[in-house]
Amino acid sequence: MTIKKEIDIEKKPTKKQIKMLEELEAAPVSYDDDCPELTEEELLQFRRISDNRNNDRKKQTVSLRLSPQALKKARSLGKGYTSVLSRMLESVLSNNELIKKYL
Repeated sequence: MTIKKEIDIEKKPTKKQIKMLEELEAAPVSYDDDCPELTEEELLQFRRISDNRNNDRKKQTVSLRLSPQALKKARSLGKGYTSVLSRMLESVLSNNELIKKYL
């Protein structure tokens, strides 16, 4: 049985979504011909793509000043909020109209 659900990563998960994720985490994994269990040898062959091929995606540490309100809102996003901020910045910086709006 396959269950497909779309989750908007911009919004906090609902109680129903959290319950679904908890149930899925506890569910047993069922392997088949299309998705066989990988051996230890096969697992050792995996590498992060960013380690070898996407050096332009390597994150750099920077310091910036945020208003107390912006920092509070960012922290309210929970663990990983700095990664969310990074994706938001990338999105805005790729949109010239938004850049002009804030200059």
